[in-house]
Amino acid sequence: MAEPYLAIDIGMTNIDLIFEKSGEQAWKMITNQHQTAVDQVRQALDVMSPELTKGMTVGVTGGRYRELPGEIDDFTILKVDEIQALGQGGLALSQLEDGLVVSAGTGTAMVAADSEGVEHVTGSAVGGGTLLGLSKIILGTDDVDEIDSLALVGDASAVDIMLSEAVGGEVGRLPASANAVNLGKLDRNGGSFSRENLAAGLVRLVAQVIAVIAINASDAAGHTNIIMVGHLMDLESIKKEVHLVGTFYDRRFTVPENPGFGTVMGVLEVLKQNNS
Repeated sequence: MAEPYLAIDIGMTNIDLIFEKSGEQAWKMITNQHQTAVDQVRQALDVMSPELTKGMTVGVTGGRYRELPGEIDDFTILKVDEIQALGQGGLALSQLEDGLVVSAGTGTAMVAADSEGVEHVTGSAVGGGTLLGLSKIILGTDDVDEIDSLALVGDASAVDIMLSEAVGGEVGRLPASANAVNLGKLDRNGGSFSRENLAAGLVRLVAQVIAVIAINASDAAGHTNIIMVGHLMDLESIKKEVHLVGTFYDRRFTVPENPGFGTVMGVLEVLKQNNS
């Protein structure tokens, strides 16, 4: 019988958990209460307590995991390198053998991963935290479901300056229908824009920054596959805009099922490897 495994990823916004026993997995996401590193782990342990066995090894990454002791409340703590977890988790979720794994969470990290190992390539401070912060100021909400719903029915071209408007046509690979300036119209029309269109513009801004950097980073790292994970990729509006960028540059983005659990899946993979 397989050992029971608990993998924890302490994100800036959420804490992700995967518990596996006898091949069956339970996936959970809880809100990070921003306590000490030890208390963050205890928060996760409390959620899964009915399933846990004292003395078992718990894999942890993210947050201030480096500060953790080797044992918490009779559980052995295995500290897993976050870059390693991201790379392995992205490959495991996507079932690809290699690629640039992009973690689009509160911020964005990008790593090259293949059978030989994982290497950090680049990242961006633009991510889900950017979208929530700007939405709080501009839309009056930081509710991700509301932002997503608004953006899906909004029209970003109402708030962006489009290439057709800026230069009268296409530029290189970009069609005239692509945008030239994110939110470039916000100083026009007396500043009167619908919440739906504003949400669409904000989503496009964040998604485009991540997608364009990912394309350049994948080229620099020598990878064709671009694997998108992280909870920002749970939003349909974000996925739509990322895939749109892919059509401009003839690149395909892979968004696996349950993308938000990419890094914690990597922690689980490391736990299993250590037990083999």
